Amino acid sequence: MIAHLQGKLVEKTPTEVVIDCGGVGYQVNISLHTYSLLPNTDFITLFTHLQIKEDAHTLFGFIEKSEREIFRMLLSVSGIGANIARTMLSSIAPKQIINAIAAGDVASIQSIKGIGNKTAQRVILDLKDKVLKLYNLEEVSIVLNNTNRDEALSALEVLGFVRKTAEKVVDKIVKEEPDATVETLIKKALKNL
Repeated sequence: MIAHLQGKLVEKTPTEVVIDCGGVGYQVNISLHTYSLLPNTDFITLFTHLQIKEDAHTLFGFIEKSEREIFRMLLSVSGIGANIARTMLSSIAPKQIINAIAAGDVASIQSIKGIGNKTAQRVILDLKDKVLKLYNLEEVSIVLNNTNRDEALSALEVLGFVRKTAEKVVDKIVKEEPDATVETLIKKALKNL
C-alpha cells in the first residue's frame, strides 16, 4: 500500500495531479477540496489511497489525513465507489459531510450529484455511529417540521432565491437558533445569500 507521496508537482488540474518522485511520475486523482488546499510550492506531500482492480491501479490523494479517512469511510458504504466518494468530497467540505452524517441530514448528502435518497440514507445508517464516536460529536437533530423554517424558505423563493441554496443557509441558521422567528431567519439568510 502506498501511504503517501512526496515529490515535485509536475502537473495540476482540478481532478488530478502528477507528482515526480525520484524520476517516476505518479498520476493521482484528487478532490476539489484537496485542489483548493494545494500549496504554491513545487514540492508537495499527498496522503494516498491505492485502489486495485483487475483492470487498473488508481491512486487517490489528499492534502489532509482526515479527508483520506472520510474517503475510506465512504468507500465502506455499499453503493459508494471511489468516484462517488471523490465527488462527495468535491461537492461539500469534509467537515460538512461529517456534520451531515452526525445530524442525519439526508437532504445535504442527497444534494450531491450521483447520490439518491436510498444511498444518502445508507450513508447515514452505516456511518452515523462511527462518525459520532470517531469525531466525539453529540447527536444533532435537524428539525424538519419547523413551520418558521418553511415560511422563511417560501419567502426567500418569492424573493427569487433558488430553494436548494436557501435551504442550506436556513438549515444552518435553524441549527444555531432552533427558536428563531420567521423574520430572524429571513434577515440572517439574506445576509448569507
